[in-house]
Amino acid sequence: MTDRTEQMDDLQLVALPSAVGCAEMFVRFSLTEWKLQPMRERAAALAGAVTRQVVEAAAGDEQPGMITIRVRLSGGNLVVEVESAHEVAAPPTPEGGRSGLDHLGPGRYMPWLTIPLPGGMDAGAVPLPRRTRKPSPEAARLAREEEAGAPPDPDVLGRILYGLNGTQSRHQK
Repeated sequence: MTDRTEQMDDLQLVALPSAVGCAEMFVRFSLTEWKLQPMRERAAALAGAVTRQVVEAAAGDEQPGMITIRVRLSGGNLVVEVESAHEVAAPPTPEGGRSGLDHLGPGRYMPWLTIPLPGGMDAGAVPLPRRTRKPSPEAARLAREEEAGAPPDPDVLGRILYGLNGTQSRHQK
């Protein structure tokens, strides 16, 4: 078994109480995409608890700052990390997992925990989503027009020329 990270998702949020619910939803979404539904609720609850701890540490600050919630598949574990500027205690160790607090440098801390993947599964065996690039309907329309040789929008060209010349746009006073 390797401890190489096979998949990772992260989300940045402001360290406010609403971040707790957002962290839980983010973890549920990521685990659903990774087809790890049996772990979804437990992992979301643990991520919410760690995020709540960080948000409570930031509560007294005039500017709470940003936090990063990260989920990773590494070796035989799901890893949940919350990076912030606030030092907190290491989270409780989940059953079968590990937990800790890393000091990342001046003013940067990361409480983390691991949860074993179901059935002794290795991160490399998790079926990850395959995404195909789909242009928006507007981008597809513009591409068709470009292929058909449609002339560029004169208003857009005018704005580009004004910007390149450094002159004041006719829209600015």
